[in-house]
Amino acid sequence: MSLIELKNICKNYQMDKVVVKAVDEASFKIEKGEFAAISGPSGSGKSTLLNMIGLIDIPTSGTLLLNGKDIYKDTKLSINTKLGVKLDNELTVLRRQNLGFIFQTFNLIPVLNVRENIELPLTLGSTIASETMNKKELSEWIDFLVDTVGLSAWKTHKPSELSGGQRQRVAIARALVTKAPVILADEPTANLDSKNGDQILELMKKLNKNLETTFVFSTHDSKIVQMSDHVIKIADGKILSA
Repeated sequence: MSLIELKNICKNYQMDKVVVKAVDEASFKIEKGEFAAISGPSGSGKSTLLNMIGLIDIPTSGTLLLNGKDIYKDTKLSINTKLGVKLDNELTVLRRQNLGFIFQTFNLIPVLNVRENIELPLTLGSTIASETMNKKELSEWIDFLVDTVGLSAWKTHKPSELSGGQRQRVAIARALVTKAPVILADEPTANLDSKNGDQILELMKKLNKNLETTFVFSTHDSKIVQMSDHVIKIADGKILSA
C-alpha cells in the first residue's frame, strides 16, 4: 500500500467564462520514506498539486488516498462538497495527524522563541506525538529536534534574532514535531542564499534517512531534483513522468 496515491486528480478554476485546468488527470504514487520532488516551471501546477496532497486545496475530481484512506470517500464527504465548517474541520484533523508543512516564507510566530515555535503544533490538537508520548517524552523529543537542526544555542531566541537559514531550520523542526509521516515542502530553499540552501537540503535528506519520514517537494530547484529518489515532472497541469 502506497503512502500517497493520486488517481486522475483534476483541479479546475473558473476565470470569467473560461475553465482553467491547473491540474489535469494527475495519477502517481509516493511510497513511505521517499525523498520526492514535484518538478516543473512556474505556472506548471506543481504548487496546486502539493496543496491538494496537503488537503489545503480540494480537487475538482479524482481520488486521493493517504495511507490507504480515500480522503473524500472514507470521510463521507463529497469531493464536490462546498467548503464549509464540517469539511474544513475534517480536513484540519487529517492534516494535523498526517502532514507537516515547510513554507518558503518560514511562517514563524514572531513573539515565540525557537523552542516555543517548534512546540506550537502540539498545542493545537491531537497528533501522533501527543497520543504516543507522555509530557516528559514530548519535552525530550522537542529538545532532540532543536539539537538535530543545530539550534540548541538559539532555542530561547526569537525569529527576528535568527538568520534565514536558522529560521528555516526552526520550520523544519516544527514540521517534524508532530511525528506526521509526510512532510510537504513548497520551494523550501527559494528565500535562502546558495550556501544556506545547500545546508538545508543536506539537513532534510539526513532527517529523511534517519527518521524515515517521507518528504515531498514542490520545486524547480535542480539541486532538490538531483537529490530526490523520486521525481514527478509536471508541465501545463499534466504529469509528464512519475
